[in-house]
Amino acid sequence: MRFKKFVCLWVSLSLSLSLQKAAASRPTLHYCGRLTFLYSLVILSLSVVQPCDSLPVCLLCSLVILCLSACLSVYLLCSLVIFSLSSGVLIAPVPPVRHYARALRRKAVPESQLSDLQPSLLRMDYAAVPAAQTTDDLVRRLISLELACHSDKLRLKKEQLVQKVRRDENDRSSVEVKVAVLTARIRNFKEHLQKHHKDKANKRHMLLAVDQRKKLLKRLRLVNHEAFQRVCTLLDISYSFPPEYYRPATRRWLAKKALCMKVYQEVQKHKADLRLKLRKEVLSSSSSSSSSQ
Repeated sequence: MRFKKFVCLWVSLSLSLSLQKAAASRPTLHYCGRLTFLYSLVILSLSVVQPCDSLPVCLLCSLVILCLSACLSVYLLCSLVIFSLSSGVLIAPVPPVRHYARALRRKAVPESQLSDLQPSLLRMDYAAVPAAQTTDDLVRRLISLELACHSDKLRLKKEQLVQKVRRDENDRSSVEVKVAVLTARIRNFKEHLQKHHKDKANKRHMLLAVDQRKKLLKRLRLVNHEAFQRVCTLLDISYSFPPEYYRPATRRWLAKKALCMKVYQEVQKHKADLRLKLRKEVLSSSSSSSSSQ
């Protein structure tokens, strides 16, 4: 009989420990673990009590067992009530406090380049149509930017930037116009990458457009510096100048440079001698012709 009690004690203790470990992920199992632990204490008290002939000792043991049984029943009732409350029957369960969790920090989304476009503006396809200006409100909403897609808004934005920097009304192929179109595309790619930073294809297209615009600006700066400054000011472009050429000075490079300088000086000296010789010949020929006359 005592062996069976010890087996039950071992099973209840192991079950209570496993439930206590599982309570870290599921808080509702914490009450079941407490119940099994209290049940193991009762079994332990029953197994410890020895049959004795003394009446006071037997009464005392019986009183202890009765008190433990009463505590077990009250604890069982309270645990069932708490379990029903935490399971969502009466109130919502309180989530466990995780001190290692941090609040979600949302990145500030920058303002889009298309935000300054008014929704009442017409699309490019209907801007030159005279009847679009006098149509009713429903049709005007359909052909305006209020219900337009992103590509229509981007086309209108490109046209606005082109109108700022173009040379005349028919200018569609100058360097300034190409820079304006590339600027609108680059800003559109940048806005897309801030929302979808893993889009590698879009990043590649943006870098190609940046390189192409940099080449155009470099050419425009060398050809027409006033137009270059005007384009950078109107389109709000910060142009970074290319770095100076730098090459590490090795002994082989220094020797080659010294040889090249020596050869250059010898060539210049030889050219100076030739020019002096030609000048003397010209002076001698002119003096001979004057004496003959």
